[in-house]
Amino acid sequence: MATGIASSGPPRRSRRPVSAGERASVLAFSQLVAFVSPREVQQLFSRIFARVMGLSDWRPFVYGGVSACIAEFGTFPIDTTKTRLQIQGARSDGGQIVAKRYKGMIHALLKISSEEGVRALYFGIAPAVLRQATYGTIKFGIYYSLKQMLTKNPNEERLGINVFCAVTAGVVSSAMANPTDVLKVRLQSGRSDFKEKSLLQAFISIYNQEGIQGLWRGVCPTAQRAGVIVGVELPIYDMCKHYFIKMNLLPDNSTNHFLSSFISSLGGAVASTPLDVVRTRLMNQRKLKAPAAVSGNGAVCTSPVYASTADCFIQTVKAEGPLALYKGFIPTWLRLGPWNIIFFVTFEQLKKFY
Repeated sequence: MATGIASSGPPRRSRRPVSAGERASVLAFSQLVAFVSPREVQQLFSRIFARVMGLSDWRPFVYGGVSACIAEFGTFPIDTTKTRLQIQGARSDGGQIVAKRYKGMIHALLKISSEEGVRALYFGIAPAVLRQATYGTIKFGIYYSLKQMLTKNPNEERLGINVFCAVTAGVVSSAMANPTDVLKVRLQSGRSDFKEKSLLQAFISIYNQEGIQGLWRGVCPTAQRAGVIVGVELPIYDMCKHYFIKMNLLPDNSTNHFLSSFISSLGGAVASTPLDVVRTRLMNQRKLKAPAAVSGNGAVCTSPVYASTADCFIQTVKAEGPLALYKGFIPTWLRLGPWNIIFFVTFEQLKKFY
């Protein structure tokens, strides 16, 4: 995609070298596809398309999107503190170390509110809700549609099938919604060049300064994180819910949904926080296009501090130690817990309209 865009008009830019992380991702994907024949892949996606386009299957998509937007709005301040905690100690565009201003989640909440106002806790809420309207809709729609297609009896679900459906849904939906995620991170980080811009102006600014690649900055760790977190959370939630029902511990009610979603959020936080730290740092860095460096407007063309996902992992551990990969773990869990509870309770109530 990037090559076609670069060659569409003068001046023609040379292709950037492919990083080792991208080669590894392509190799892993090719090895995965090697186990499935092209005919089977075609048949699978034909069935998915037919199911998605069917009149009886729009509800998981719509209910998932609505529930995700409600959950996102209710937990967004916690997500802002998580982002601020994760970028401190990282290297900025010019190579400087981002100062450590916050001692923890509560300290960050109080300091951001007192210094920047309560409104600052909701910087980035517009792209965040837009992201959930796309990411959440596609993710939960694909997951539940795939489960219905691959599982004949809903009471006899298999963990392997659930994990496959969840990972597929997470990777596809997060890659499609990546531009909104980039903008959300930039706004939450407190960058002065984004505070006064509208949603459309911020998108245009990123595109003009960094190209189409800037909107997909960090797409690899984002897709990896989504695959991990969705592949852990959704199967755990379904497993816990059905276990409580099967063992006659709890009926299929709000208490069951509450406990199942809380347990799934802990597993998701443990599995996803390292990738979330890397994703946040990659998205927060900029790589300006060449014209910006000579435009005379003060912009400086800098090389990216982190060349790839693997490079960011290595540099973070070398400079800050292994525990740096779990920066923001508490707000991550405290956000995922309420987020999942709000989402699944809302989703289960909406399912009653089926």
